Amino acid sequence: MPFDEVPQPQGAGPFPTSGLPDWGGARAILLVDLDAFFASVEQLDHPGWRGKPVIVGGSPTRRGVVSTASYEARAFGVHSAMPSSTAAALCPHAIWTEGRFARYRAVSRQVMDVLLDESPFMRQVSIDEAFLDVTPGRARGDHPVLVAARIQRRVAELGVTCSIGVATTRSVAKIASDRDKPRGLTVVYPGQERGFLQRLSLRELSGIGEAAERKLNGMGIRTLGDLMDASDERVLRALGKQGATMLARVRGTEDDAVRPEREVKSVSSETSFAVDASTVEEVRAALFAMAAKVGWRLRRAGLEASTVTVKVRYADRTAHTAQQRLSAATNSDFALREVALELLPKVWAPGMRLRLVGIAASGFGAHEAFQPSLFDDGQDAAAPAKGHRRPRNADALLSAADAVRERFGEKAVQFGHERRTQQNTTGSSSKNPADYLD
Repeated sequence: MPFDEVPQPQGAGPFPTSGLPDWGGARAILLVDLDAFFASVEQLDHPGWRGKPVIVGGSPTRRGVVSTASYEARAFGVHSAMPSSTAAALCPHAIWTEGRFARYRAVSRQVMDVLLDESPFMRQVSIDEAFLDVTPGRARGDHPVLVAARIQRRVAELGVTCSIGVATTRSVAKIASDRDKPRGLTVVYPGQERGFLQRLSLRELSGIGEAAERKLNGMGIRTLGDLMDASDERVLRALGKQGATMLARVRGTEDDAVRPEREVKSVSSETSFAVDASTVEEVRAALFAMAAKVGWRLRRAGLEASTVTVKVRYADRTAHTAQQRLSAATNSDFALREVALELLPKVWAPGMRLRLVGIAASGFGAHEAFQPSLFDDGQDAAAPAKGHRRPRNADALLSAADAVRERFGEKAVQFGHERRTQQNTTGSSSKNPADYLD
């Protein structure tokens, strides 16, 4: 039966089991995508904002970017990643908020708990998206569509909504989740993948951007159906190694195991300046603020890093990084900022205008193979920059600050350099997994 003729669920159920086509022995993957998540949480917490255009993002007057827009704001053409100034012009009566990310994480954890209750085979890919393996007989025996409908009802009870794609692969489930928003439920039954994908544009497939689309179009490949039927040689010639990945995704031959945990490769934080920074005081304060964020997040995740990277973006939008490997791992704010100060002269000099500065910590576990210094004087391997030694009570200070942050949120305790940096940031934020883990 062609995909267009397969009955689709309407709303969030309930559905009689007898009315659903048999799933058979195929794998069943859900992609659960929270609808306009940040804005939905704001409307949940502010009843007076419900039904009105709400934009979460940086200030329109400070180079801000839209993080999320409610569906009422989207009706005016506002969308994520749009410059805030453009969004303000399109929707001048919108309600603006820079966001409360501790609150968003708390609601996200509630949603993920619902998913884990349905199946242990869950992988969160961002603060508002997760894959879930609900193959009949693997976790429960319920039909995948019934599981999806139950998740939608349970998430709605939390005060937010979600759209779900149900399919035999992650890539198809992801595309399906975007077909009918908000609170959509789109099902691609086993054997219906080609009918669902064949007329869709190339950009619907995760991993195909503007450049890849242009190359494929030049070869006469314009739809996902065309891509399925294209010869491997032609696609690999156009896209290189990426072509093999795209072919596997569109043909359903990719490795689709939903692994409960993913390896954390780095913990990072960066901030964009509303007005270009050019003085030692401004840049150092920003580095210290980023070190504080990364240090707390490392400790919260139970990680220690052996590599520190400093990133800067200049006024002309070019970016540079400098990196240092340590002989002893750390998760201390003070150690991170000392290394950052040592790295800074490699990428910046006073007077150079910066749009962005950031710190990344990586190399978890790798420190065990490093050789200690022959001249170790008892200090951390990342020797403090001259004149910037850490306080004697550093560990106790960080432990106390962590305890307050864990209870009241990341911004509950801030040092002076963090407060100063906040005054010259765009206020924008991203929706990376867990907000900081890569």
